[in-house]
Amino acid sequence: MSGGMTDNAANSAPPAPATRSWSRLDGVDLLRGLAIFGVLLNHVSIRLLLAKVPFTAGLPHQVTRTLFSNGQTGVQIFFAVSGFLITSTTLRRWGSLRSVSVREFYRLRFARIAPLLLTLLAVFTVLHFANVTIFVVHAKTGGLGRALLAALTFHVNVLEANRGYLPPAWDVLWSLSVEEMFYLFFPVICRLFGRGKLLVMILLVFVALGPFARTVLTHGNETWREYSYLGGMDAIALGCLTALLVQRRRFPRGVLFTLAVCGIAVLTLCLGFSLRVAAWGLTRSGLDMTLIALGTCMVIIAAAQTKWRSPGILVPILSLGRRSYEVYLTHVFIVLGFFHLFLAAGKPMRAVPALFVSTVIVAAILGEPVARFYSEPMNRWLRERWGEGPERLGSVVDGARAMPSEATTA
Repeated sequence: MSGGMTDNAANSAPPAPATRSWSRLDGVDLLRGLAIFGVLLNHVSIRLLLAKVPFTAGLPHQVTRTLFSNGQTGVQIFFAVSGFLITSTTLRRWGSLRSVSVREFYRLRFARIAPLLLTLLAVFTVLHFANVTIFVVHAKTGGLGRALLAALTFHVNVLEANRGYLPPAWDVLWSLSVEEMFYLFFPVICRLFGRGKLLVMILLVFVALGPFARTVLTHGNETWREYSYLGGMDAIALGCLTALLVQRRRFPRGVLFTLAVCGIAVLTLCLGFSLRVAAWGLTRSGLDMTLIALGTCMVIIAAAQTKWRSPGILVPILSLGRRSYEVYLTHVFIVLGFFHLFLAAGKPMRAVPALFVSTVIVAAILGEPVARFYSEPMNRWLRERWGEGPERLGSVVDGARAMPSEATTA
């Protein structure tokens, strides 16, 4: 889940760049917070289901779907956010997509993504050799070397579709494979087609292919239905198109209000009434995920142009969204840790609510020091080594100056 789960790229205008300010978008952070919240609940529920704990007994089917089965939709929201943030910061850094420096873009992506990812892969490797059961990569899926190769070359999703699921801590890397493949080709496509309408046409093709990638092109492979590259690229492409639209057109306040209401309504329908959406045939056709991305993008447009500020009551979700990359990559340790305590206690049903609550809270708390004391300092250190000081980091929107460590992250 990356990006939407990872940080921003940026854009530098040809002559000497002016000082740029950092500004967060609360609406975007809330979207990411809700997305990672759905992922956390989903991953806890998967462990309970595998352990045959009847924790949903007595609950309406739609309630269980809404609360515990929105991990995939959460990742779709991340993808749309990622496309928006990467495109927006690229435009602000280099002035136009056509002017993007491929080399600098890759450096910025590496500085944000690689430190924490490489550290986690090292931890996974140690736990594999220590024979910690839940972290052992079995020969059936290619063994440790094959898993490391897949993680480092952006095809964990392909490996799992062909060989079966990796251990839970490895499995979450499938979404990074999709996002990193986008990062790999994005600056090249921008250099070649970033001027004129051809780029827009290419992005629209990706949007159109998304539903087919989740249905016809899966050839019955359920893992590929969820994990395919094209199955996530429609959301990323819609995010890119949203960034272009926000840059080129200023909407009246009434239109922005309507977009916000419609976007929230679409997300509420898809997340809260998924059985009805399925009954309409939208899930079977693969259009449900496209709708989620569209709803996300409508909210993003309103958030970006109104610079809406979140009320204090939503600060916990806001904070969760701001650390979504760190929470996403590290949360499995918390999920597995608390779940094994639950098993050791004899799987008491009365402890199930506490399991969910404690997992979400501790996973969110862990993300803060990981970001503050490791991934952000490493990000800044690498950028400074490459001559990327705070004044050149770029911003999603114009706004009041903030510290680089508070920058909007995708």
